[in-house]
Amino acid sequence: MATTASPPAPSRTSFAALRHPGFRAQVGFFLLAMMADNVEHVISYWMAFQKFQSPALGGFAVVSHWLPFLLFSVPVGALADRFDPRRIIQCGMGLFMLASAGWAYFLITDTLQLWHAMALLVVHGCAGVLWQGATQMLLYDVVPAPDLPSAVRLLATARSLGVLVGPAVGGALMATAGPRWGLLLNVLFFLPNVLWLWKAPYGPRFRAAAAAPARAVRGLADIARTLGEIRADRRLVSMIALAGLASLLVGNSYQAQMPGFASDLGHGEAGATYSMLLAADAAGALLAGLLLETRGGLLRPAAGTALGLAMLWCCALAGFGATGSYPLALVLLFAAGVFELAFSSMAQALVQLHAPTAARGRVIGVFNMAALGLRAFAGITVGLGGSAVGIHASLVASSLALLLALGVLLAWLRTSPPAGA
Repeated sequence: MATTASPPAPSRTSFAALRHPGFRAQVGFFLLAMMADNVEHVISYWMAFQKFQSPALGGFAVVSHWLPFLLFSVPVGALADRFDPRRIIQCGMGLFMLASAGWAYFLITDTLQLWHAMALLVVHGCAGVLWQGATQMLLYDVVPAPDLPSAVRLLATARSLGVLVGPAVGGALMATAGPRWGLLLNVLFFLPNVLWLWKAPYGPRFRAAAAAPARAVRGLADIARTLGEIRADRRLVSMIALAGLASLLVGNSYQAQMPGFASDLGHGEAGATYSMLLAADAAGALLAGLLLETRGGLLRPAAGTALGLAMLWCCALAGFGATGSYPLALVLLFAAGVFELAFSSMAQALVQLHAPTAARGRVIGVFNMAALGLRAFAGITVGLGGSAVGIHASLVASSLALLLALGVLLAWLRTSPPAGA
């Protein structure tokens, strides 16, 4: 069983991670890549819908995006324990570039077939799992341990900003260069991250401490081994369980049902009011990230605090599902974005702070598998449930079910809380 020394106390300095030039570069290129990721989504999804008019392809796009995280997060984490995370991120960027270039080629030549679209969606999903896990591992080399929570929050904030900006840039590219050439230009947005990582002074050969003994990558067998190594640390177990339950029961599946919610709220047509509904959640997350960084000591990372914030997220989403008022819906979605960024970034920070050194990549991989991979099934609760009882009732029921599960998890954590929980 792995044991770890207590990590240094998190820094209370505002925007602590930005004091480090390496992190400033990392978060900037991460934001650019996240924007490009969403640019590709906007253009490719639109063009695929126009060509195939296939709801099944839309469903496949969701599954192909999240299933790689479920299947490969732990193996990729194990690889990041053994190899230079910079090179793994570069491989992810290469796959992103291949996907955008592939879409551009098939659209420019007018040869796109359904199986081409499916293959490109799979390539894009695999790129994401390589990029996300290795980026989290690289943080250990870029910032010191006290600044890890700040770095995690700022990356999460950059992710939200990329989600907000990406569709706008994608729309601008479609309006100016056209969707085909816009996708080709999108390849260039991934390139700066590749070039920076080429010579960035991070990774195994730049570390002062001796590297942990290398272990063979055993694929899915690593999941059971990793859970066995951390089972005594309730802080780690509870944060992985929090991430998994939130993704499985709710995730971001309600966003795919937003046209239905908008229609029921009287704003089902494309326009500013519908766009505001779509952007409210991401805007709340962006504000939360900036507020938490501005007020450096506002929320100390603790497992109990993360669970409490997640329970508030459940309440905000249940209220959104139940309301028939458009202004109140905007407020509740905004609040949901605030609580989601706060609890998810805190959970990830706790995992990264307390993961055993020799198994960091695998522990982060298990967390990513729970937090991102299980989103592949969240559509069952809100989506299929919505077809049976209505999307409002299904979102309320899913949110309340998650609220109950998190209450049980919090009670379990409190029976023998670790220090700082």
